Amino acid sequence: MSPTLNVTHIGTATAILEINGINFLTDPFFSPAGTSFNRGHVVLKVSDDPALRMDQLPTIDAVLLSHEDHEDNLDPLGRQLLDGRRVYTTPDGAKNLAPRPAVYGMKPWTELEHTIGGKKFKIIATPTKHVPGDECTGFIVTGEDFGTGREGLPNAIYFTGDTVYIEELNSIADRYHVRVAVMNLGNAHVPTTMEPESPLMQITMGGKDGAKLFRALKADVLVPMHYESWGHFTQFGEGLKQAFEEEGISDKDRSMSTTTAPAAATEVVRPEGDT
Repeated sequence: MSPTLNVTHIGTATAILEINGINFLTDPFFSPAGTSFNRGHVVLKVSDDPALRMDQLPTIDAVLLSHEDHEDNLDPLGRQLLDGRRVYTTPDGAKNLAPRPAVYGMKPWTELEHTIGGKKFKIIATPTKHVPGDECTGFIVTGEDFGTGREGLPNAIYFTGDTVYIEELNSIADRYHVRVAVMNLGNAHVPTTMEPESPLMQITMGGKDGAKLFRALKADVLVPMHYESWGHFTQFGEGLKQAFEEEGISDKDRSMSTTTAPAAATEVVRPEGDT
């Protein structure tokens, strides 16, 4: 037994993760190409339309929101999708989204067990290192019908959220058999201050960092996203492909097309030899 996963990539960190027939939406962003957001020390501008409009979405059962306070992960349109749905996010994000009753703020390694769409899931928050002073989280999704894999560990699906590589994430491999790692990459950099010529800091992984984490996770399949459409990214599709080839993980990569219409979809096939 193993979880089934269909990934429909909508843009940047926004994707539908259809897990055992239940639709989880990551980091809702639906603004059209050309939309910009002034963050003070940096102006973020998206260059591609989302692959699906909000009125084209299937029923969304729950939202995995890595952070609420950055518009490229949650824009004004995406906020409309949070009403009346279970939303898993950071403690600060939950406070800012109040008074929605189904929003759960999760500290690192917090575990919540909920029935979603009639099926039982366990959601585990994972550590991140993103923009200093701002909260962000990743997520592990597992459940009673996920079965077990390597060394009898529970099978799981992992969404990194926005983060650079940190060694603490390696411990996921001791707790779960990650069938699929959905990684936010792009090697994003932003200025450290509002001063002219301010040095840049890295806030998401690139291909080499992602490959290092993928190997540490002992995961089966890698689905990269969050590597297109924004000027603060420094590594795009071709550079990512080259990095994966150099790191020897190309055979594990299920990269999705960066075209915007129709939506790019990847079906992750169940590995053989499951228990």
